[in-house]
Amino acid sequence: MKFILGKKIEMTQIFAADGSVVPVTKILAGPCLVVQKKTEEKDGYSALKCAFGKKRQVTKSLLGIFRKFDKGNFRYLREFRLENDDPMTSKINEGDQLVAPIFTPGDIVLVSGVSKGRGHQGVVKRHGFRGGKKSHGHKDQLRMPGSIGCTGPQRVFKGKRMAGRMGNDNITVKNLEIIAVDNDYIYIKGAVPGARNGLIKLEAPGEFDLQVITPVQPVVEVVAPAVEEVVVTQSTDTVTTPTTETEASVASEVNAEPIVVAAEAPVEVEATVTVEKEEQPEQESTNQQ
Repeated sequence: MKFILGKKIEMTQIFAADGSVVPVTKILAGPCLVVQKKTEEKDGYSALKCAFGKKRQVTKSLLGIFRKFDKGNFRYLREFRLENDDPMTSKINEGDQLVAPIFTPGDIVLVSGVSKGRGHQGVVKRHGFRGGKKSHGHKDQLRMPGSIGCTGPQRVFKGKRMAGRMGNDNITVKNLEIIAVDNDYIYIKGAVPGARNGLIKLEAPGEFDLQVITPVQPVVEVVAPAVEEVVVTQSTDTVTTPTTETEASVASEVNAEPIVVAAEAPVEVEATVTVEKEEQPEQESTNQQ
């Protein structure tokens, strides 16, 4: 059996190959971590417990479970029951991860989720009652439930459809078709129960192979610090600094023999200039005493 946990994202549409528009529900499926494997000999039944969704803080009891795998904390823990003769009971072990590509387009899946909560509703919205007549003489009786039973038993029978809490129930929809699988997203034809960001369980018959997920290591480029090369030629007084290997090769072809000096930092040279002043004769004063 194929199974995975996911999160409902939104409803959208996909164009099929023949150009028709298919309404689909977009679900973020996996990755799910298998945290416990139950067997018939030890627990009385075969099942796999999966964790999905990240969470910052959890209780101490759950923290002890997640520490064994060093994958962080998870928000949801759900169990999938398997038959004793299911081949996936021997293939999957604790610590394995389930991803969306285990499903393929065309699979018929069973989808489970929690429906939207509607609060306390009347019989018209909750059970689809027609309501009373809209003619004269039926004041305030348009959305009333009507009679709830005869006077003989003097009680209301169990299962009587009346007003009450609506929604927030576990709903399962069968025979939904998978239209496409794109990385971690699964597109299912039609609507699925639950609100956006709600937890979804997907189940389908068949087998799958576990995919080994290897984290991609980031590529770090190490660049060595560049060393400035100062070339001093004997024929001219100019100083050039080649920046590429091509310029250095051109400088070697010149008749003048270059002298390469490696300098890691510019050298400051202090120059002192002395100017000798000639002694001038003292000017005779024009005013004669």
